[in-house]
Amino acid sequence: MIEVSSLSKRYGNHLAVKNANFSIKKGEVVGFLGPNGAGKSTIMNILTGYLSLTQGKVEIDGFDIMTDPELAKKRIGYLPEIPPLYLDMTVREYLYFIYDLKKVKFPKEPHIDEIIRLVRIVEVEERLIKNLSKGYRQRVGIAAALVGNPDVLILDEPTVGLDPKQIIEIRDLITKLGRNHTIILSSHILSEVQAVCKRVIIINKGHIIADDTPENLSKALSSDHSLVARVIGKSEDVEAAINSVRNVYSIECLGEFEAGSKDYRIVPEGNADIRGELIKRLAEKNKLTLLSLTSNELTLEQIFLRLTGEDDMGVYFGNTDTAQEEQPEEISEITEESEEEN
Repeated sequence: MIEVSSLSKRYGNHLAVKNANFSIKKGEVVGFLGPNGAGKSTIMNILTGYLSLTQGKVEIDGFDIMTDPELAKKRIGYLPEIPPLYLDMTVREYLYFIYDLKKVKFPKEPHIDEIIRLVRIVEVEERLIKNLSKGYRQRVGIAAALVGNPDVLILDEPTVGLDPKQIIEIRDLITKLGRNHTIILSSHILSEVQAVCKRVIIINKGHIIADDTPENLSKALSSDHSLVARVIGKSEDVEAAINSVRNVYSIECLGEFEAGSKDYRIVPEGNADIRGELIKRLAEKNKLTLLSLTSNELTLEQIFLRLTGEDDMGVYFGNTDTAQEEQPEEISEITEESEEEN
């Protein structure tokens, strides 16, 4: 669906994106992460056709964003961090305006009605946008991105500034949209990315430094793959049940941290995932109760901090371009007047 090859972007003498390569298949929901100034938003704006590239190639569903921009852009719906809403229009008027702007061929009213129902803004469709809450404005922005039923949705910080309830609602909406659309989600809320994305791409200093599932990144970067189980029951019964699980290397009782239970540190052999069988074995013992099971592997937040740290950059990859030197002499001298976005 999306193919990015040898993508580079220069602003004056600054090379903001350096030889980026990645592909995204139809139906994938991908988290796009990077610290401020990493080149993340630059890549997203190139994908949408808002910025030109300096070198390389970007294809959307087989259409080159530079040579076939109209056909490529028809397949993209974009929600910027601050949706470009016309505040003096009603919600429905605004969506009609976007419909006409995109030259959509679907029957207008049924198409807009379907989108309004999908993003749950029926109750505010006749209200002026300037009178809507931040959460509803984000929903209107997503609705505008959906006009024309694009194959790809690019969402830049879709939950920024929202309260916890609104964040959950938008997250649920993104999950629902992911069933029928390819989605690229950029967010600084890493728990949100981990909740909705099956894959993450991390960029730092213009280089793509990670591209994998959060689970694979965690296993590859973690030195500690142990689990901590909090269990109610006699220690000898607990340890016997745990020892019956395949691929258990060692067990250590850590002591009592909650009345009536004890914590056990369980080390698997290699990267073996023993959670399912462990839970099953403990459940089979009538006198044992598993209160919690936690992993000591790195979280997505810890992975992000490690990979974007100066000392650890490029630790994970053997198949990316993180080790490449900048080669500005090979990139055509195209100076953009616009400033790099974060």
